[in-house]
Amino acid sequence: MAEILTKTRARNIFYGGSIFFVAVFGVLAVQSHRYIVNTSTAQMPLTPEVALGKEVWERHSCINCHSLHGEGAYFAPEVGNVMTRWGVLDDPEAAYEVLDAWMQAQPSGIEGRRQMPQFHLTPEETRALSEFLRWADQMDTQGWPPNDAG
Repeated sequence: MAEILTKTRARNIFYGGSIFFVAVFGVLAVQSHRYIVNTSTAQMPLTPEVALGKEVWERHSCINCHSLHGEGAYFAPEVGNVMTRWGVLDDPEAAYEVLDAWMQAQPSGIEGRRQMPQFHLTPEETRALSEFLRWADQMDTQGWPPNDAG
C-alpha cells in the first residue's frame, strides 16, 4: 500500500533536499576555487610591470580588435598565446624586441590589409605590454586557444 505524502513529510523532503544541494554547491565551490588558485593561474608572478602592461592593454582598447584567451573581438589575431607562437615565451628581452619591432612596423601600409594603428608607446609601455602578454601566455587554459598558426 502506498504511503500518503503529508505536509510534514513534504516539508522535510524540501528542507532536507535544499540542505543537501546547498552542501554539494559549497563543496564544488571550494573545489573550483582551489583548482583556479593552485592550477590554472599564471606561473609568472603578477609584477608591477605586468600590471602596467594590463593598463596599457586596457587604455588602448586592444580587446576591441584582438582576443585574449578567446575573449574579445576577432578582427585581429588572438594574443593569449602570441609569445608561444613567436617562440619568445621564455626570453623577456626577445619578447620585448619582437613586440617592439611589430608595433613600430604598424600600420604596415599594405593596401587592402587590416592595419593596426600606431600607438606611439614608450619603451617602458611596450616592455610592460610584452610582460603582460608573457604572463597571459603562461596561464593554464587547458589547451585553448590552439597554438596553430593556420
